[in-house]
Order: sequence, then C-alpha cells, then structure tokens
Amino acid sequence: MSRKNMHGKVGVKFKAGYTTSKDKSMLRNVATALIVHNKVSVTNKVAHQLVSVADHLVTLAKRGDLHARRLAASYVRDVYLDETETTTALQKLFSEIGPKYQTRNGGYTRILRLENRRGDNAPMALVEFVA
Repeated sequence: MSRKNMHGKVGVKFKAGYTTSKDKSMLRNVATALIVHNKVSVTNKVAHQLVSVADHLVTLAKRGDLHARRLAASYVRDVYLDETETTTALQKLFSEIGPKYQTRNGGYTRILRLENRRGDNAPMALVEFVA
C-alpha cells in the first residue's frame, strides 16, 4: 500500500498539476476575454476547446430569452468593458454579438494559426469572431 500525495520512493510517481476544475476556469476566463476583445491569442488545444464554448454562448445570445441569459451568466465572468463600469461582457454578448449573428447558422468563430510561442515553442492560434 503506497502513501498518497507524498513524493519519494514509496509515494506518488506522478501527480497531475492541472486539474479539470482549473481547465474549466481557464476556459471561462478565455471565453470572457474573447467576448470583451473580439479576439484572443491562445495555444492550439485551448483554441479548439474555446471555439465550441464560444459558439454555444453565441447560440444562447441568439435565443435571447431569460433562461438563455441565465445559462450564459453562469459561464461568463462578471467583467466590465470599460472604466465607467456601465456595460458587462454578458450585456455585450446579448446586445451586440447575438443580434449580429442572427441570420448565421453556426461557425461564429475562426482559428488562425500563429507562430510558435517563444518561451516553450508551443503552437499558438488566434481565435476571433467572424465578421
């Protein structure tokens, strides 16, 4: 029987540093940044995860009813767009982005490949809303 969460000869051989909750939290932050800035630069794997999340949020914004707003509010961070603190990211999603794609059936975001990151040579991508 081995000891848990202890390093050494008898302890854990590998302990993951990145959990599912951290991954979900990171996706929430990046999705909110995408709504606020209309584009965001992330790694390729995060970009592919982000596209599905962002497309679902835009679909909720296209519906525009109270239930869709509450579902989106449970995911999008409570971030203001400017210093005057008048508009939040959720309000921008439902007032600008949702009506913009009202006639479009899916494919609200695009992934553009960028150069590899300088520090660790990770493949980077730019995720942005389609014009």
